[in-house]
Amino acid sequence: MGKLKQNPIIKQLGFNRIILFLVMLFIYLIFCVLIPNFLGLSHVMSMLNYVCFLGFLALGVTFVIATGGIDFSIGPVMFCCALISGYTLNQHGVPMAAALVICILVGTLFGGFNGYMVAYWDVPPFIISMASMNIAKGLASVYTKTTTVSWPQSADPGGWFRNFLKVGNVPVGLIIFLIAAVVCSVILNNTKPGRYILGLGSNREAVRLSGVNTKKWEMIAYIICGTLAGIAAIFFAAAYSTVQPGYGDQYNNEAIAACVMGGTSMIGGLASIGGTVIGTLIIALIQEGILAMKLTKDVQLIITAIIVIAAVYIDVSARRRKN
Repeated sequence: MGKLKQNPIIKQLGFNRIILFLVMLFIYLIFCVLIPNFLGLSHVMSMLNYVCFLGFLALGVTFVIATGGIDFSIGPVMFCCALISGYTLNQHGVPMAAALVICILVGTLFGGFNGYMVAYWDVPPFIISMASMNIAKGLASVYTKTTTVSWPQSADPGGWFRNFLKVGNVPVGLIIFLIAAVVCSVILNNTKPGRYILGLGSNREAVRLSGVNTKKWEMIAYIICGTLAGIAAIFFAAAYSTVQPGYGDQYNNEAIAACVMGGTSMIGGLASIGGTVIGTLIIALIQEGILAMKLTKDVQLIITAIIVIAAVYIDVSARRRKN
């Protein structure tokens, strides 16, 4: 096994990512055996739609977890972005392009708020993200008067935004997500900001003593997370048309599980964007399989919780072995 890990090709691709990819293929084969027509285009496209919005959430929270922080507000923030921008679109007649900008801006503001409170006020990330989760739910409910918001269909005026998700059977959304993942990977692994963010998670004091403004870069990690949650909201609206106030919690756990499963350490300092992408594909695959098997929502929540626990356990065990 040691010689296999030292193979140049395997080292380049990442041994853990290869194993994770094989696990994904194994799960896919199991569902193909258990579920008739799981190889069909409808199931594949449904899974890829799920990957798009969940993937952007997972990319964003990867930056936050890399600093040693956490953000449990990303799911409700995503819903808040979609609700506020969609309600503004429908009730105030703003152009679709402006509504999409509002969607991203709302997410960025939440990210900035979370980052400022964590970095400059020293509020624990767990506490502020839980508070932001409730703020996002309450703000969206008040602004929309607790009504469900519908986004335009493809044939409606403004329905062109659905082309971000797919054109015919071409998964445009997946392509955009993969391009975004490459950009995030370059930022995190090949730039000074990325090294500063990773340094915050591995040895914050050493980074501070080297003259780096740690508060600034910690806040920026949360801003990136919020901005990507706003982008995720656009893909969610494109996939599901209607958005209801008071939801979104489920996607926190799924996005975090995708990160940790992919090799991002919960205590910070170590992150893998490639692993996050594969982790997102696994989560989306499992969710699509659960729906295809007609299992209840409660079963979905239980399975997601088990995945989170398993991912964290693997991360902790790996850290112990390394130490």
